[in-house]
Amino acid sequence: MGANEELEGLSSKELHDRAVKLAVRHGDIRFLWQLLTRIPAAEATAGRAGESEADIKWVVPMLDDYVHAGDGDLAEALRGFYLEYLREHS
Repeated sequence: MGANEELEGLSSKELHDRAVKLAVRHGDIRFLWQLLTRIPAAEATAGRAGESEADIKWVVPMLDDYVHAGDGDLAEALRGFYLEYLREHS
């Protein structure tokens, strides 16, 4: 099994955890910032439109979202972002 197939087989939560851990280990602030900026759109995709509007206006909720970006529907909505990052940096 190749690296791509291995990544595809992971849950969105596992992809999140790996991508964030890799970014933190490498000090990749750009990835972490991109994750924060993508969370409002991911929340809208996950059916949480009210939360996405609030996140655009307030930074503190975005930081809370960052903590939960590997959970449930939010992780699923960000799955492609995690896969792309892990493919490019693994």
